[in-house]
Amino acid sequence: MDRLALDISLALRALRVDLALEVGRETVALVGPSGAGKTSVLRAIAGLVRPDRGWIALGEEVWLDTEGKVDRPPEARAVGYVFQDYALFPHLSVRRNVAFGGVRRVDELLERFSIRDLAEARPAEISGGERQRVALARALAREPQVLLLDEPLSALDAHTRNAVRVELHELLRELRLPTLVVTHDFEDAAALADRAGVMLGGRLLQSGTATDLVLGPADPFVASLTGGVLLPGRARRGPDGLTEVELDDGTIVYSVERGVGRVGVVVHPWEITLARTVSADSARNHLRGSVSALVPDGDRVRVRVGLLTAEITAAAAKELELAPGVPVVASFKATGARLVPLAS
Repeated sequence: MDRLALDISLALRALRVDLALEVGRETVALVGPSGAGKTSVLRAIAGLVRPDRGWIALGEEVWLDTEGKVDRPPEARAVGYVFQDYALFPHLSVRRNVAFGGVRRVDELLERFSIRDLAEARPAEISGGERQRVALARALAREPQVLLLDEPLSALDAHTRNAVRVELHELLRELRLPTLVVTHDFEDAAALADRAGVMLGGRLLQSGTATDLVLGPADPFVASLTGGVLLPGRARRGPDGLTEVELDDGTIVYSVERGVGRVGVVVHPWEITLARTVSADSARNHLRGSVSALVPDGDRVRVRVGLLTAEITAAAAKELELAPGVPVVASFKATGARLVPLAS
């Protein structure tokens, strides 16, 4: 299988996208906020927008070379594109929508995506999850060598989203096509992709596996995107080989990571435990505060305490009798306090 490779520069109305990337037999996610330039990258690969400078190639097949004046039209690029709103033709049946991508594999794809019984239905008559399956089937009907997915789960409700996320992950693993997924949701990126690249302001801040990004954020935005809370402060050498950080409010916390000067302490919700009093455990950091909010999430509860957000079980929240205004101690280990440099 050929690798998709690109190195492009594209001026948009509010920013410039500069991105170099290679995608092999894997799924790579571009994750970041709206307006980061993610969708423009997909459109450039598909030939729907022309970069000002750069090249795009699938193996030895060059799709774009601005210096060599090569610019293949969209129909000459072996791309399957699933748009954010799916872009199904409302006046066509499911079967005819899929056939628009290519007629040879229509019956096979209807069967594969469990939409054969919907073949004569119109898009308005089927659910969001079913419309997504139709859009995927149409993209694969082109028999693409590259698959592009723009916010593939954003149009789904929370219940459907979780189920479709699992299905889509299994499909992408089975296909093993060079696949680029655009999303604003880090959980979607972590669930679907082998690697993820965080984009902001048209540039790639950091890339790696989801675990790499969570455990080693190189930038405050990456730390925030992956679910961490950033506590700004000033680092210096501390006791027992630890780094001591004096937070902006005067609180002292400790980290096993090396740091000096202005830093952000990154703590993820699952690293934090809550108690009514300081526990006799191995946690080095204990911050007192009052519960300001509780947000149920299935069998777990996210609890806001000062600047921190802890994620605990619903049973633990009930046992602690947590409610807004209740004083608690939020504790986390020095190994759970990661440091990222901040501008002075």
